Amino acid sequence: MLPTPSRRLPVAGAPMNPIAISGSCRSLLRYMLLCIACLSVARCGPAEELQLATFDLNVTPEVGQQMAYDPVRRVDELTLRCRGIVLLGMDQPVVLCAVDWIGIANESHDRFRETLAAAAGTVSSHVAVHTLHQHDAPDSDLTSESLLLDAGHADLGRYNSTLTRRVLLQLDKAVREACSQPRQITHAGFGTAEVIDVASNRRIMDQSGKVRAVRYTATRDPELRAEPVGVIDPQVSLLSFWDDDEPVAVISYYACHPQSYYRTGIPSPDFPGIARFIRQQAVPQALHVHFNGAGGNVGAGKYNDGSPANRVQLALRLAEGMEKAWESTVRTPVTAADVSWHFVPVALPPARHLDEQVLRAAVANTADSVAAASAVDKLAWLLRCQAGHQIDIGMLAVGNMRVLHMPGELFVEYQLSAKALRADLQVMMAAYGDYAPGYIGTEVAYGQGGYETSERASDVAPEVERVLMHAVRTLIGDGP
Repeated sequence: MLPTPSRRLPVAGAPMNPIAISGSCRSLLRYMLLCIACLSVARCGPAEELQLATFDLNVTPEVGQQMAYDPVRRVDELTLRCRGIVLLGMDQPVVLCAVDWIGIANESHDRFRETLAAAAGTVSSHVAVHTLHQHDAPDSDLTSESLLLDAGHADLGRYNSTLTRRVLLQLDKAVREACSQPRQITHAGFGTAEVIDVASNRRIMDQSGKVRAVRYTATRDPELRAEPVGVIDPQVSLLSFWDDDEPVAVISYYACHPQSYYRTGIPSPDFPGIARFIRQQAVPQALHVHFNGAGGNVGAGKYNDGSPANRVQLALRLAEGMEKAWESTVRTPVTAADVSWHFVPVALPPARHLDEQVLRAAVANTADSVAAASAVDKLAWLLRCQAGHQIDIGMLAVGNMRVLHMPGELFVEYQLSAKALRADLQVMMAAYGDYAPGYIGTEVAYGQGGYETSERASDVAPEVERVLMHAVRTLIGDGP
């Protein structure tokens, strides 16, 4: 970029040069200097203009590749996507990325952020990577893969990183190409609507305040399905970016486990991916990106018995909520000055049940690959915590809209608390960032029992709530 006129052009009234200049030459020189000044302003002007680039990548594993639970036996029409946006025009670009995988953890999460940052010309702290947590989908954890290799395991199972490494190469190329042709953004929009008969709380409590049953995302027990909905956030929220009257990107946020049924051997974006597809067809000008909110203790179990027909029904209900949110969208003018990114690094407390020596022994047992696989991700997380690793809690601010970017399978209470803290703002939340901590309950939930806060499922200590809520309050404040 050319230096600004104030640095290159002479101050008015200052001598140009001791060399004599003829009148015609002086006029030509003035004309040339004016051209340089205009070019400088033209190049610097877009710094106030908000721009946006979109990327969309097929990240479906091939037949024979291992997913989180099963190898792929067939690939159907709907593929798994890695989608996102790059916001340009601020001092540092911001990247938001959503992936149709069950989880991206530890060094894999680092590598995704580093790759996106390099491709978009920004820094990792300005990149948010999340998964939607579909179960007929891959898992990614380079730290766990390395630990298994070091222990001599030949079968890496779900931690074989062949697909991850291929996707990272493709993602780098896709984002660089996208950033070479961004769209101008003149308006941002927000809309919200209730989603009917999809989400319900998974934790069914007894009269003493303990969990007596878990209403998983596919529940066949009619008595459990008849239990009340429980604590959920029924709202789907839409953040949209526009070039005058044309939508460029629509980003949706909804808190619910995304499973209808799984263990099919067929990669599937499940009902949120189908709902996203429906809305993409309805508003084809814009790229539709969906983020799973804080749905760690929320699923579709009240409305879903696992029958295949329910997948489409759940998708249609979510798509209907998205449509109503779209119709309610209010647009406001926006420039780069109205957009900012903030983050707070936090050290999440590892669960006290994590024993390094026990976990290392399980990982070292090459004769029991199942036990090694169930221990290795816990060991990977524990070692990262011991090394002082911190997770960035990020927040995108667009006008009076705020999007919080959180790790793990976060309980919905975090999302509801964040919204209650700033009722004067439009607050949204994306969870399932760094997948390494597993389920993240509230402090009280760890004394209530249930699967989500069990040693099998959660790798953080109860005081995690204080750490995360302090970060949330730091980012969005607690008042105007």
